Amino acid sequence: MNDIYFDNSATTKVLKSAADIAYKVMTEEYGNPSSVHGRGVSAGAILTEARNAVLSSLGVRPRGSYTVFFTGSGTEADNMAVSGVLNAKNYRFKPRIITTDSEHPAVLSPIAEAEKNGADVVRLSTKGGVIDMNELISALTPETVLVSIMLVNNETGAIYDVKNIFPEVKKRCPNALTHCDAIQAYMKLPINISKLGCDLMTVSAHKIGAPKGVGALICENTLLMKKQISPVIFGGGQEQGLRSGTENLPGIAAFSTAISEHKNSINENHEYVSSLREKLVSLLPDGVTVNVPKGEYLPHIISLTADGVKSEVLVRALSSEGIYISAGSACSSKKLKTSSVLTAFGHTPDKADSTVRVSLSPHNTEEEVEIFAKCLNETLSKLVRKR
Repeated sequence: MNDIYFDNSATTKVLKSAADIAYKVMTEEYGNPSSVHGRGVSAGAILTEARNAVLSSLGVRPRGSYTVFFTGSGTEADNMAVSGVLNAKNYRFKPRIITTDSEHPAVLSPIAEAEKNGADVVRLSTKGGVIDMNELISALTPETVLVSIMLVNNETGAIYDVKNIFPEVKKRCPNALTHCDAIQAYMKLPINISKLGCDLMTVSAHKIGAPKGVGALICENTLLMKKQISPVIFGGGQEQGLRSGTENLPGIAAFSTAISEHKNSINENHEYVSSLREKLVSLLPDGVTVNVPKGEYLPHIISLTADGVKSEVLVRALSSEGIYISAGSACSSKKLKTSSVLTAFGHTPDKADSTVRVSLSPHNTEEEVEIFAKCLNETLSKLVRKR
């Protein structure tokens, strides 16, 4: 029986080093970071070290111009970024939010709530995995308060041109805040948060080999001083009052360890995964189409369409062979709805419903790619015969 995991964009296997440090913190460094006694101080030092690890990974020096706030997930971090900004002020005008039509639900849902409450929302087209700069410029108005655009799309792998978009936003709307959901890009692409022009960035631990249950919001310090972001969770005042709740120290320490394992091999891993992708694409059977974004894309995410075969049927059939892929985002794949990301990309509903996502990691092998391609060919042949 195979055991081939090609769903790394949904979550990753926890690295042994990350699991080991989590266990050590749980059993040896179990103090509450908010406590003032010795164990609390020791736990607080681990928390500080982890903050510095996140900052360093994004090109920020300790005590630099950004602050890290740990959360319970990437979804929570996205909600903090969007709702925290929109709730921080009582606007005397109708605030405008600019985003895309293919963001993760963790961004689109709080924006939709803001829209219900009177915000003006513009969703930029991402057809072909590309954002039209002219459409963005036309959408920018003095009432624009937030522009939230992801760095890498979680279903298509398209890299959105944030490095040029956010500086344009700042030039035309200096008071607008910029947020980047970098969860799929983090530790797969080199990221310098300040060079991207981000006021806010969100990342997640379980996408890079750490346990689930930890995310982070990285916030430019000026926002904090001007009180341009407010809490969405209230309680004991942890995380400088922006995110109350005792920090998940074992998970955070594991996150820091996973960052250390990836930090010096981002380019090497990118090249290796690119080679796996090329091999996989070269071995695909007839009738399977690769949905390649028109612009830059992350090699780790491969969107495939098998015309006439429902994606959930193919996912289940491959799963029975011990090969694990997804029918799109793990957050929405169980809902059996047509992917709005894929229709935004340009697919018809029928084509979107026949599209699956293969997501690779540096831990996958050429042998796994070969087995997958062979099994895909055999599985599609069986499914076509049954129709």
